[in-house]
Amino acid sequence: MDDASLFRTAADALAGEGWCVLNDLLTAAQTRALADECTALYAAQRLAPARVGAAHTATELRGDRTQWFDPAAPSGPQQAFLARTDALRCTLNRELMLGLVESEAHYAVYVPGARYARHLDRLRDDDARVLSAVFYLNEGWQEADGGALQLYLGDGPHRDILPRAGTLLLFLSAQFEHEVLPATRDRLSIACWMRQRSAGRIA
Repeated sequence: MDDASLFRTAADALAGEGWCVLNDLLTAAQTRALADECTALYAAQRLAPARVGAAHTATELRGDRTQWFDPAAPSGPQQAFLARTDALRCTLNRELMLGLVESEAHYAVYVPGARYARHLDRLRDDDARVLSAVFYLNEGWQEADGGALQLYLGDGPHRDILPRAGTLLLFLSAQFEHEVLPATRDRLSIACWMRQRSAGRIA
């Protein structure tokens, strides 16, 4: 599937269901380069314990370690990811008029047993985050490894998305609660948010 068709498929799914999964954002080599970089940064202790909310509070509800991408000086592997997500952002703006003006992204590593409790990505007092994107970096991931992201679709049902290398999950940040279940091996991903200009504090 070419880029235009792939991105229009995402736009149609977001317009209809509010979420979708894509599998062709990057090549296998590009995905592997991101995984290698994330693993090296983690081994060098460059990832810090994650924090939550506008106040960046430490909490037991979240057990991953992260490092934010520097938009002014991205690495080579990060440039490939950012170029593709920016192209996707432009298509979604054109098709859905979402008003997305920028993105932010970070690596995330969950060690075995770590989790992230059920939550929304839209911050309580900030409406800037419109679209959440999670790109997975784990080759050879099996269902028995655990670590699924549970996406809650309403009052009852949820979908489990396994963190397999090359999978991109997109969903509306203000609409879908989700959680990360514990895994039996290190779980690597990139978390990304496409943002609008913030209207400031919201009720």
